[in-house]
Amino acid sequence: MTTAQRSPARSRLLEAADRVLFDRGIRGTPVDELLQEAGVSAATLYTHFGSKDALVAEALRMRLAEWRTAWDRCIIAATDDLERLLAVFDALATYRSEQHHPARWCACLAAAAELPATTDAIGEVLAADTALLADRLVHLSRPVAGQRAHDLADEVLIAYSGALAAFLRGAPAEPIEAGRRLARSAAGAYRSD
Repeated sequence: MTTAQRSPARSRLLEAADRVLFDRGIRGTPVDELLQEAGVSAATLYTHFGSKDALVAEALRMRLAEWRTAWDRCIIAATDDLERLLAVFDALATYRSEQHHPARWCACLAAAAELPATTDAIGEVLAADTALLADRLVHLSRPVAGQRAHDLADEVLIAYSGALAAFLRGAPAEPIEAGRRLARSAAGAYRSD
């Protein structure tokens, strides 16, 4: 491939980060490996991002934007209040089928597990991911659970997080559907109040 045909260095760095970091680990992946994977020099990394952590934060921001878009589409396609609430599971299925990310589960959860006390740009993205999930689930729970929307949103978030963790375990065989059933059952209890 000629230089003219190669994607820009910034894009190659982000693609390399996406392929490597969330599967092998952020701290466990040396910068040299990222540079080799992207086919760039250390100076190029620091020119575009300033640090490995800034590259990680930008890769996470990109994933979060893709996730939000998938979830938005699923909410719009839903036909009633309960299905809009459960659209988080449709979005998870859509995101996993449309994106070509190698990580077995959620990149934000993987980063949070690996870097529990981060307060830098990575921490900001992780906080934005959590806020998106928590705030949107409360909003979508209101038509279903009324005054108890926060409680239902918490239960749906636990079901969703459990589905993500199940990808690591390899069981159950259909974690998204299991999470959806659990969330639907929880919503049913609120509807009968």
